[in-house]
Amino acid sequence: MHIIDINNGDRMKLVDKVIRTTIILNVLLTMIKIGAGYFGNSSAIIADGLHSASDIATSVGVVLGMLFASKPKDEQHQYGHEKAESIAGFILAAILILTGINIGYQSLKTIFMQTYQIPQSYTAIVALISIVIKEYQFRITAQAAKELNSNAMMGDAWHHRSDAFSSIAALVGIIGARLGYAFLDPLAGTVVSVIVVKIGFKLLLATVDELMDGAIDIEQMKSVAEEIKMIQGVKSITEFRGRKHGSKGYIDIKICVDARITVHKGHTIGEKVEQLILDRIVNIKDVVVHIDPCHENKDNIKCASNCKDSCH
Repeated sequence: MHIIDINNGDRMKLVDKVIRTTIILNVLLTMIKIGAGYFGNSSAIIADGLHSASDIATSVGVVLGMLFASKPKDEQHQYGHEKAESIAGFILAAILILTGINIGYQSLKTIFMQTYQIPQSYTAIVALISIVIKEYQFRITAQAAKELNSNAMMGDAWHHRSDAFSSIAALVGIIGARLGYAFLDPLAGTVVSVIVVKIGFKLLLATVDELMDGAIDIEQMKSVAEEIKMIQGVKSITEFRGRKHGSKGYIDIKICVDARITVHKGHTIGEKVEQLILDRIVNIKDVVVHIDPCHENKDNIKCASNCKDSCH
């Protein structure tokens, strides 16, 4: 799936469509799971239902974070509000980690206390339905997250899959309990908790990287740099760097041009460089092109005295 560069209006339409679907499904799942768990004597399904309820809150958090991130720049935030999405992603990743820890704690507690129960058979059907629906939610949310380059939305997607994992654990536990192996329920829950925590930390590191202005894909930048050098009038690139800004990115580039050309011609070369970058790297919010004059000698090209870096 390739990242799609779309405007904020279309971006929020896609977010709204996906999140609305997942919230409706989560409300239904929460009611069904908690009801089935209560009447079917299954603590695993009740816990799974509470997990689905937490997914409703995280989905709402994603919408609020991305809605705030879509606001245009203002005097207090002159580079825009995109990092609000990274903050939302950070919070959701932290919640995912805490959810995993809680699943592990409850599972280990059940093992040590040996507070096993024999659930009704229909609770297994509820768990199976939950697995299918949560996997569907994960796939549509993850697909949208990739298209929008959103770690916040990807965090929400993994919340759905972690719920699917907990439903698998509940299903294994229910079947195991009815076959006489009640310990399988909490044991599966412990394994699930490790997976959920690992995913949470991965997403947490990704959002921290965004908040710290992490670099844009280095290999892609190198490839684009080679194309820039082919633009007529570009003698060399003296600096080329990019940074993440939420789901967007900023590019700063310094190029050397012939010192004898007009300002207008130098500006035209700079515009060509800017457009190439915007065409080749998606989700770039702004490109700043700095023009340095270069002096030509017989054997090489050297930057003027005001160019800090050596030409390449």
